[in-house]
Amino acid sequence: MKNKIKTPRILKILRIKDFTIYCVFNNGETRVIDFLEIFKMWKLSKRDPEYILLKQSEFKKVALRNNTLSWKNIQIELIDLKGNKISHPFELSPDLLFKYSHPLKNDRSRFFFGSIIRDAREVKGITQKELAELSGTSKSYISRVESDLIEPELTTLYKILEIGLGKKIKVLIE
Repeated sequence: MKNKIKTPRILKILRIKDFTIYCVFNNGETRVIDFLEIFKMWKLSKRDPEYILLKQSEFKKVALRNNTLSWKNIQIELIDLKGNKISHPFELSPDLLFKYSHPLKNDRSRFFFGSIIRDAREVKGITQKELAELSGTSKSYISRVESDLIEPELTTLYKILEIGLGKKIKVLIE
């Protein structure tokens, strides 16, 4: 089975704290984007349209648009195919955002199934590749789950635990 390489895209903004944005990417990872570091790299000056983002009140106006971060409060003029000027919200390439972010570790709002899955897999005596084949995922996906880099969706968790490992999931909502 060939793995398709996905272009990084943001699925959800989880929270914004100061100049840091916590996002879920389409590979399942919750990642942290530290814009103070990015701003240092950019060496912003007052002439730059994104200079306004140095104000926290303006920075927090970020929204998710086209699977990336977008600021409607900054309008960029572009030329369309017919030569007309059009205004467009300031957006950053999700590839760039992925590159300059890092996976979130040890966050209390996350569920950590990695060690549970790894322990059950080892007790069953199968490899990550074998578990991936049994559960309809990929070896790299199982590896990322076991390393707590990503959180599987409930349906995928079901396939890994119940189908792949023969375990039962119980959910209690109080």
